[in-house]
Amino acid sequence: MDNSQITHWCHEVIHSQVKEGGRYIDATMGNGNDTLFLCELAGEKGKVTAFDIQEQAVEHTKALLENHGIRENFRLVLDGHEHMAEYEEPGSVDLICFNFGYLPGGDHRIATQPETSIQAIETGLSLLKHGGMMSLCIYSGGDTGFEEKEAILEYLSRLPSKNYTVIVNEYCNRKNHPPVPVFLWKK
Repeated sequence: MDNSQITHWCHEVIHSQVKEGGRYIDATMGNGNDTLFLCELAGEKGKVTAFDIQEQAVEHTKALLENHGIRENFRLVLDGHEHMAEYEEPGSVDLICFNFGYLPGGDHRIATQPETSIQAIETGLSLLKHGGMMSLCIYSGGDTGFEEKEAILEYLSRLPSKNYTVIVNEYCNRKNHPPVPVFLWKK
């Protein structure tokens, strides 16, 4: 396994922080890899809710979960991540996972947007339990530009430190605008 890839690294951090049986959200379902990872972490007693605005993402994820024998501990929602509060109760979620950008292998014109992404993060903070965690993989450059990355990082920098711990990581020696992994804990 290549632990230098952002998704693998984020999975390792998430795995070290959460316990089986929790409530998890994959806020950006994509091709379902994070949803699968979270379903495996949740186990039989846990629950995963995954969101995406593209039918293709829901179909890919459903097929991936079925191929791995996962049939019961998830709910796939065809809706924007900014609407998470319509599906989960405040203070009920242990972990929320985001990958900002576009669906890998999908239409690059359909990507997360600064306004709805910040709204989703804000909504997610209300859903997290105390001690809950958020993982954010922020992709930028080329097709997606830098506006969303800058807006998200600015928003996160204004979160009160008495309520949240935010750790922003960066690749120091990677070219071409590498992704930015961010981890956030609600105190």
